[in-house]
Amino acid sequence: MSTQIECPDRIAPLPHLSSASEGASAPPPVTFIRPARAWQLINLRELWHYRELILILAWRDVKVRYKQTLLGAAWAVLQPALMMVVFTIFFGRLAHVASGGVDYSVFVYAGLLPWTFFATAITNAGNSVVGSERLITKVYFPRLAVPLASVGAALVDSLIACGLLLVLMLYNGITPSISLLLAPLFMAAILLAAVGVGTLMAALNVAYRDFRYVIPFLTQFWMFATPTVYMQPDKNASGTLQFFLALNPMTSLVAAFRGAVLGEAVEPIVWGQVALAVVLSVALFLAGCLYFRRVEDSFADVI
Repeated sequence: MSTQIECPDRIAPLPHLSSASEGASAPPPVTFIRPARAWQLINLRELWHYRELILILAWRDVKVRYKQTLLGAAWAVLQPALMMVVFTIFFGRLAHVASGGVDYSVFVYAGLLPWTFFATAITNAGNSVVGSERLITKVYFPRLAVPLASVGAALVDSLIACGLLLVLMLYNGITPSISLLLAPLFMAAILLAAVGVGTLMAALNVAYRDFRYVIPFLTQFWMFATPTVYMQPDKNASGTLQFFLALNPMTSLVAAFRGAVLGEAVEPIVWGQVALAVVLSVALFLAGCLYFRRVEDSFADVI
């Protein structure tokens, strides 16, 4: 005997079968993910939707970095501290580099702190996509989350290293002024530049594995091309030198950060140069992220 009733335009199930089908859950909606064919803007809404994933990846990077280490998070302080010792011996004691009237160790550490964050963020972000191969090839999420999480992990290290700067300031009798409130703003501009360069290096590293060797050389060369990390540039230098220093946003941002922390008596903040550095940082951020978005659809195929 048939379990269906013939209708003019359809075949309806029997009443007892209809009630059972109505209680069944509807099938989940199907989402089609198709690659874009042109340059893509940064999807801030999607990144905000995956904010928890970014935090989880950043915390994973922090834990993996200090897992099975004797000193743990103390390495975040030791790296700039050891560099401070080296610079203090060779530049402060032997070369007698001017330090704005404060002890050279405090002067150079206040410059090394933002620079170490910038260099660490570039290095971590540049190798982040290649290091997340298994994750990228198996599940969809905004690929920008990977380098952003690496930069976030570097920011955690920088916050830890700030503790030694406060100790050095108190030991040398340096009282923070109201300008200290400007320091997070300058770090935000450095963060934008780090994200831009880091994402650019991450995208290039996927296609050309030579960039894993370029990144360490780039950070070393960039540090010595940023003289405000370890000295005060000569204001009477030639116009050509001043022009090339102005093209490096880290030159003005590191000096501005030191001026905000130690006071403008030690390092005056030149707002015109800072404004240009912020514009260049935003340009680096947009260029790096846009190029990353342009080529991210091929990561799963070539990684």
